[in-house]
Amino acid sequence: MDTNAHTVKRVRWAIGINGALSVAFGVMVLAWPSISLYALTMLFGAYALVNGTVHLFQAATVKDGRGWMIFSGLLGIAVGVAVLVWPSISALSLLYVIGGYAIASGIMLMTGAMWLPLSGGETFGLGFTGLLAVLFGIVMFAKPGDGALVLLGLIAAFALVTGISQLVLAIGGERIVNRELRHFHGAAA
Repeated sequence: MDTNAHTVKRVRWAIGINGALSVAFGVMVLAWPSISLYALTMLFGAYALVNGTVHLFQAATVKDGRGWMIFSGLLGIAVGVAVLVWPSISALSLLYVIGGYAIASGIMLMTGAMWLPLSGGETFGLGFTGLLAVLFGIVMFAKPGDGALVLLGLIAAFALVTGISQLVLAIGGERIVNRELRHFHGAAA
């Protein structure tokens, strides 16, 4: 397997795992509407920590795109640890942390879409997921006091939308690459 194919496979695995984590996080928040601030803080901290750990683990197995994955992993771990060691964080502070993490993650996803050796559909999917994250972060900063249930719903919706788009990208990425290769080989013949 060539280096680019190996990198794409590993990146898709990392995106898929993080997508599954995002969906699980979103479902837990939706299923637990009376979640306490402490429980939400612990849940988000664990999510960010595991998300960062997945990126760091995958970065150790690839050559191309390693810097992007390391930086993304370190950000997730730093945010996760910070939130977990500060469990008495205020609701407003937690919303700002989640919004800031979403913006930083979104920027990294859009940057990764440009740097990683991905095909057109995968590049678009990763960039679109990053754009969603940035927009969510901006909304979190613009509307932090709109009520707990609305914000919980927004956090859950963000996690579900980005998680599902990451899963589609991870699962469908191979089909997109294969379709483009067939198209290229058909055109070359």
